Amino acid sequence: MTGAFTVTRPADRTSDERPHRNKALVLDAMTSLFQRHDASAVERLYAADYIQHNPNIPQGRDALQALVAGLSPSVYYEPGLIIAEGDLVAIHGRIRGWADTPQVVVDIFRVEEGKLVEHWDVLQDEMPVALGGISMFDPAEGAHHAQPETA
Repeated sequence: MTGAFTVTRPADRTSDERPHRNKALVLDAMTSLFQRHDASAVERLYAADYIQHNPNIPQGRDALQALVAGLSPSVYYEPGLIIAEGDLVAIHGRIRGWADTPQVVVDIFRVEEGKLVEHWDVLQDEMPVALGGISMFDPAEGAHHAQPETA
């Protein structure tokens, strides 16, 4: 084929880097707060009008910052699988020291303008491997499902 060509309409699908950026933001938040206990990260990562759907945690960024500042040194979060679409991110993990037994948790975040603006979570006490022979949480699960990086 020779000669010039003209694009008559845009591509059906454009590249959207939000899921990749949002997953990195959530991972940064969870490890900063619940591994390193860095309460100063709350201001950097969470919107001023942050909404919390966990009924056991008070509303707002200041309340979250106070919670992190008061965490026991035994609290430790292990991230696993992270999925994202648009402005939503879900992360599957395990937290030790939050309750009497380790808990497996799914946290869901909504992101706006590079900040975490809303959060939901579901926690369940971790149970030993039983009938199915597969544990509730494997810290390597995220690596098993990671998408290859593109250049």
